[in-house]
Amino acid sequence: MYKKIINDPDHVVEELLEGFIAAHARYYEPVPGVNGVLLRQRRISKVTLVVGGGSGHEPMFAGFVGRGLADAAACGNVFASPDPGTICEVATAAHGGQGILFLYGNYAGDNLNFDLAEEMLGEEGIATAHVRVNDDCASAPKDRMDDRRGIAGDLFAIKIAGAACDAGLPLAQVKAVTEQALANLRSIGLATAPGRIPGAASPTFTLDADEIEYGLGIHGEPGIQRSKLASADALTTRLYAQIVADMPLSAGDEVCVLVNGLGSTPAMELYIVYRKLKAMLETDGVRIHGAEIGSYCTSMEMGGFSISLLKLDAQLKRYYDAPCYSPYYAKEGL
Repeated sequence: MYKKIINDPDHVVEELLEGFIAAHARYYEPVPGVNGVLLRQRRISKVTLVVGGGSGHEPMFAGFVGRGLADAAACGNVFASPDPGTICEVATAAHGGQGILFLYGNYAGDNLNFDLAEEMLGEEGIATAHVRVNDDCASAPKDRMDDRRGIAGDLFAIKIAGAACDAGLPLAQVKAVTEQALANLRSIGLATAPGRIPGAASPTFTLDADEIEYGLGIHGEPGIQRSKLASADALTTRLYAQIVADMPLSAGDEVCVLVNGLGSTPAMELYIVYRKLKAMLETDGVRIHGAEIGSYCTSMEMGGFSISLLKLDAQLKRYYDAPCYSPYYAKEGL
């Protein structure tokens, strides 16, 4: 039996959120009766941004509720979508009267439950729209972008969408800006070790001691190839090549970079990856406007990392640079 510092596997999400909100009570309040997190001092004269998905990816999603980011998060069980009732309760509690944009990963359960919640809210006269994050270029070919799943690119999507909401854009334009960001966003990752769901009898997948999995999903879904562990430079080179094959970059382009740890990969290794990634971008004449290095979208204690590149234009740069704050992610205005 593997070790988890928990009480009851059936209550991990409830107790996680109790602890999270208690620790950051200055910023957050609970949504009564459901697993949700609400920004305490939120603006009401703007579009409301509600994010959400399964738990087990902390600090995603609740950790990115904050000023200039999301207004609320609906949290499901570990690796499971929040139910439509939870989504509706969270959205209703957060709504300021200007409509709601739902932002979540492109997974079947999330798509179904958020769609049902939108129908329910529509019956109450609340305007809604949604954007599904589909940044994982390993999960489907380019001609099937709508089938791609969301991974760590959620961070950039939330940042852009939150800034667009705070800028006072109407719902349709917030949706359009967020979709523009996704059109210019690609991610891919690899795993060195699996994650383990509390109470489960086995890990999410298995690897031999010298194996890695390229292109796997954030829940441990199979990737595109299993191969032997290689050097950090070799791994980074391969992932970068797969991203630029899918979203070509030209000399003079500007990008934001995310090197995301999947749960148990130390910062030391993430910075070694960034070192190589920066060198390759500079060789290609691509300028790095911003870099985020850390574990923002995890899969329990999965080992490995992902790389995300957001290609900027003037509008996306402005929203990326806009100030924001949460306990896990902050940016001063530039």
